Amino acid sequence: MASEETGRVEAFSDGVFAIAMTLLVLDIKVPHELGGGQSLARALASQWPTYLAFLTSYATILIMWVNHHRLFTHIARWDERLLFANGALLLGVVLVPFPTALVADYLGQAGQTTAAMVYNGTFIVIAIFFNLLWATASKEGRLLRADHDVEAVRGITDSYRFGPLFYVVTFIVGLVSATTSLVMSLALAVYFALPSRVSSAIGKPRRTL
Repeated sequence: MASEETGRVEAFSDGVFAIAMTLLVLDIKVPHELGGGQSLARALASQWPTYLAFLTSYATILIMWVNHHRLFTHIARWDERLLFANGALLLGVVLVPFPTALVADYLGQAGQTTAAMVYNGTFIVIAIFFNLLWATASKEGRLLRADHDVEAVRGITDSYRFGPLFYVVTFIVGLVSATTSLVMSLALAVYFALPSRVSSAIGKPRRTL
């Protein structure tokens, strides 16, 4: 549950996440002109880049919201540094509908590489802002609950540490295949949906004898 001190921060953030998720659907258009005897089913199927971009971005924003909620189950207080770090993260969130529309329009066409670069680059920035927000609150436990779960906090830190690097990989893959990079972004969304202890364990190399 949100503490009284952070309740307004969470409520404001929830509104921003909800608006960004809602705006994504505006890129899905109803086909009104069926040229060359094209059927409605075929016209709908031809919009697959839009569906893929929508699904990837919706899942990613949803999971970002879930993780934002997880962070604030440990954060008990706020200060101006936290507010600005949270604002930076929300800046990245509200930008997501633009690269989503860009990818939806250019996937499979000339310009798809640039669109993928913008799309994946946006998530690199968001991953950096997530780390900034968490570091602002968790460093030396300065804004965390007095009874916070030390292992859970360590798990979040470990799972977030490699987030920007993972998205850099999708950025590089996007230079070769825009579609593959979107699928990888969707896979990363699933990874970050896992509980922090599980995702951090997956990201750690296994020790060998």
